[in-house]
Amino acid sequence: MKVFKFGGASVKDAQAVRNVGNILQAYQDEKILMIVSAMGKTTNALERMASGYFYDIPENKEVLNQSIDFHLNICQELFGEQGDCGKEIEKDFLDIPHLIEQHKESGYDLVYDQVVSLGEWASTKIVSTYLNQLGLGTHWLDVIQCVKTDAIHREATVNWEKTEKEIQNSVVPLFESKNFVMTQGFTGQTDDGLITTLGREGSDYSAAIFSYCLDAENMTVWKDVEGILNADPRKFKQVTKLDRISYKEAIEMTYYGAKVIHPKTIKPLQNKSIPLHVKSFLEPSEKGTIISDLSEENYPPIVVVEPEQTLLHISTKDFSFVAEHHLSHLFASFAQQKIKVNMMRNTAISFSVCVTHREKRIQELLEQLQKEFNIEKNEGLELITIRYYTPAIIEQLKQDKIVVMEERIKNTIQMVVKTISIPKQIN
Repeated sequence: MKVFKFGGASVKDAQAVRNVGNILQAYQDEKILMIVSAMGKTTNALERMASGYFYDIPENKEVLNQSIDFHLNICQELFGEQGDCGKEIEKDFLDIPHLIEQHKESGYDLVYDQVVSLGEWASTKIVSTYLNQLGLGTHWLDVIQCVKTDAIHREATVNWEKTEKEIQNSVVPLFESKNFVMTQGFTGQTDDGLITTLGREGSDYSAAIFSYCLDAENMTVWKDVEGILNADPRKFKQVTKLDRISYKEAIEMTYYGAKVIHPKTIKPLQNKSIPLHVKSFLEPSEKGTIISDLSEENYPPIVVVEPEQTLLHISTKDFSFVAEHHLSHLFASFAQQKIKVNMMRNTAISFSVCVTHREKRIQELLEQLQKEFNIEKNEGLELITIRYYTPAIIEQLKQDKIVVMEERIKNTIQMVVKTISIPKQIN
């Protein structure tokens, strides 16, 4: 049995859904568990809807009808009519304002999960209906039957014992009558029956959960790139595809911000030595990249650029050393505000951290710490991480930039930088 994950770009419109059907024709004699993400930019639209109705932002509410039309148009193009799945989608999307009002007193994060999870539900309804129309027998499965979590909304933690039991009980019998089973990513359920989500872009992680619990032969993530590249092709002209990388290197890359694979994906696969394939849905016959437990190899320089970074320089007000009790307090505050530290450095009386800019969370952190510490904030920065760096690549990436903070360890350099504008010469 294999696990496939199709992201939003692979099902962004009717033609893309047809392409998924074409890919799966080659696997119709195999048993495949499929995770399918929300279509195109639906998750972004649902986020706007959630905030619009929760915070009464009129312009954000307008996307409700646009989202309904988007899905119904795809149904019309694939099936020649709205169909039963289109009617279900329209009904549930129209119910979003009521759903938000029903849960409003429980806070935005809980509301967010109930609303945003509808994107995955809608896409799997459409894609599974289309596959069955092609004659590719596909069971549709509601993921909340299987993935059980705690009640930390938007960042839920999986209860592995319950989840494995539910997946075995719910999924395995379905393969007795059909070769394909389709379910949603990104989503789970609490013991109280409320929907949770596993973190933004968490569908890769969902696929890894099912792979682990089903002892899958392998897992494949289908993307719009040819495999894992050593840099973002949208930012760099010359990039290299990595044919094979180790679990360890994949974990390092995702930790530093590479967006190819969700950071939590690798560990469940590594625990059972399940290979992860990253392939292109545009060129499905190409080999892509394999992530496995192979020994470390020689890699080219791997570059990850994280935009929208903020540097916080925190120092004690009485010039006392930043000791263990200070650091313990600081890290507890970061954890409380759900702020991930991307890079850090401390001196005798100061502690500097680079974090992704999240205005509301950072402001709440500063209010929490400013009674005890002096804090300087520097916004509008980038964090550049280079694995297996060379002097030439460092100098190239420093061009037109001021290095605000730099750290080097074996094989890795990180630089917090600010881009400078160079005046054009007037002849």
